[in-house]
Amino acid sequence: MADSIITPDLIALDADLGAGKGEVITALAGELAAAGRATDAAAVAEAALTRESQSATGLPGGIAIPHCRSAAVTTASLAFARLAPAVDFGAPDGPADLVFLIAAPEGAGAEHMKLLSSLARALVRPAFVADLRAAATPADVVALVDGVINPPPAATAPSSGASPGGTAAGSAGPAGSGSIADPGTGTSSAPDATATAESAPATSEPSTAGAGAAVVGTTASGVTASSAATTGASAAPACDDSSASAEDDASAVSTAKSAAPKKIVAVTACPTGIAHTYMAADSLVAAGERAGVAVAVETQGSSGGDKLDPSTIADADAVIFATDVGVKDRGRFAGKPVIESGVKRAINEPDTMIAEAVAASTAAGAATVGGTAPAPSQAAAKGIGWGTRLRQILLTGVSYMIPFVAAGGLLIALSFLLGGYEISDSAKTIVLDNSITDLPDGGLATYFGAVLFQIGSLAFSFLVPALAGYIAFAIADRPGLAPGFTAGAIAVFVGAGFLGGLVGGLVAGFAALWVSKLPVPTWARGLMPVVVIPLLASAIVGMLMFVLLGKPLAAVTNGLTDWLSGLSGTSAIALGVILGVMMCFDLGGPVNKAAYAFAAAGLSVTDTATLRIMAAVMAAGMVPPLAMALSTVLRPRLYTEAERENGKAAWLLGASFISEGAIPFAAADPLRVLPSMMVGGAVTGGLIMATDVTLSAPHGGIFVFFAIGHLAWFVVSLVAGTLVAAACVTLAKELTRKQPVAPVLTTA
Repeated sequence: MADSIITPDLIALDADLGAGKGEVITALAGELAAAGRATDAAAVAEAALTRESQSATGLPGGIAIPHCRSAAVTTASLAFARLAPAVDFGAPDGPADLVFLIAAPEGAGAEHMKLLSSLARALVRPAFVADLRAAATPADVVALVDGVINPPPAATAPSSGASPGGTAAGSAGPAGSGSIADPGTGTSSAPDATATAESAPATSEPSTAGAGAAVVGTTASGVTASSAATTGASAAPACDDSSASAEDDASAVSTAKSAAPKKIVAVTACPTGIAHTYMAADSLVAAGERAGVAVAVETQGSSGGDKLDPSTIADADAVIFATDVGVKDRGRFAGKPVIESGVKRAINEPDTMIAEAVAASTAAGAATVGGTAPAPSQAAAKGIGWGTRLRQILLTGVSYMIPFVAAGGLLIALSFLLGGYEISDSAKTIVLDNSITDLPDGGLATYFGAVLFQIGSLAFSFLVPALAGYIAFAIADRPGLAPGFTAGAIAVFVGAGFLGGLVGGLVAGFAALWVSKLPVPTWARGLMPVVVIPLLASAIVGMLMFVLLGKPLAAVTNGLTDWLSGLSGTSAIALGVILGVMMCFDLGGPVNKAAYAFAAAGLSVTDTATLRIMAAVMAAGMVPPLAMALSTVLRPRLYTEAERENGKAAWLLGASFISEGAIPFAAADPLRVLPSMMVGGAVTGGLIMATDVTLSAPHGGIFVFFAIGHLAWFVVSLVAGTLVAAACVTLAKELTRKQPVAPVLTTA
């Protein structure tokens, strides 16, 4: 690398830098500025102290790692002080005498962040800490640090898991590669049949592992993992925690060892994602090894790292969230027993957390991660092709768009209930010219109807910008948001609508991604995510939308609108049938969402064709839960007790237009349930279009009856589709079942 992370002039040995951590941090920040690595020492100190206020950075064993990211930092750097006397940084066992100030620029490159996280991980190794205390000169400290962040080339080990001396081969190196032991055999596998030996800076750590020992490491994909053997001596603790909870931890480990082998997944993250994130991950992995528990950790830090494989999550018995910030894509863990804490607890009490996770995996009342668990096919997916990736990107945009549709659309529907459909013509004038003390003609109901209409209209106006913005976000993360929203706003301005939002969001996202990969000087890295990427990507997508894409997309949108408005007779019925099938095809999946987005994005109270489409989509989406609920009543012996209970809940879910209420039935029996639901959805969709039913609300099910035109025909169409779907699924189960599923208990 062009710039070394640490140099002798950034090191103070046996120094008195003040009585408090604020003074120590300020002094170390001054060293960075004096060395030309920061433009403003006060700004660096303020950023580090702000991070310190969120969670103390003192660690057991007399260590502290204050850290920050700041635009004032020009080069990723480490400043080190060996203090005399020690200073309190909030560790449970007392003050710290070894202090690293870790400073990174805003938007620091992944290479720098990996080096900084490698140092953080080394600080949980007793040998490295002992060498720091024994270092005689600043040059010795530089050599020690360089040994862990720039280790020598990996040594090649024999393919068997044990070295000649009986120790485990292939413990994790700071660079992030390693092997994982095969439980019970002691053999290990690693990329290219080699194991990466950890390079200790001065003295190597003693190993107590024998044949069959667990090996802890980071997989080639960047996910920290351990695989614990069922026999063999336990490894030495990752850090010497002399806090009062040590005896409790030992008891917890003993309890975990006595249980059956478990699989735990974890996520660690801290606000800056530099140090605690990775130290917590390594501590949990080491604790898992000691407890005989397989642990895989996803680090959501600044140096990146791949996500946990869906199959690993699916196989896990419990989840640990050790984070000080929100967990990204939390829904992946839905339904799993969970233990949650701040990131520091995973460093200070990893054994206790592992024991708690093991206990939660079998506890009847354990807390679980909320949400809907991924489908089995998703959990088993190993690779993602471009088609799948594109679908995920588009669905991200749609999922963030739907709340704007639901909130805005329902508010508009409520405004019609209060002020009548004509409120759309006068709402703006009423809101601007009248007040609650100066009511318009029609009184309070008309006034509040106008207010609700304006609120709903403004919320609804974000539909296309939100779609485009979050499509770009799915591609380029936060730097893509501004270009994406800009593209969506331009799509609305030129009349390109929903289609313009889709295309504009894709262009904005890939433009932002391209700009983010441009080589820039070190001093400009901090400006990239907040200034350079949004600026250039917005300019690129804006020019393309106005000059090249906007008018053609607007022409296509207008043509589609004219075609829909002209639909009548059999063509309208055919469209209703197609939309009905799509709504029941995957019950909330991509096809269902595509049909819903098509209807909701074009919804306009002045266009009857769009209101008919919205009615067909919502009515068809209500069919699956209602049909399955009815089938469980008609033939209860065809269903398990759990399915019969799900059937009771499905009545309300179906009436509320929540198609996902039928997912438990489809997951258990997709070949008979899904085709039956599609037949019923087709019947409902076709009847809705044939009878000119309209709907001016995008959600709500039967509870927005006041927004339904020709309500009687809506109910008839819904009942007809429900009866057909229920009959089809019941008949399919009757004809193909081999024996009754479960007896139905009745009371005398």
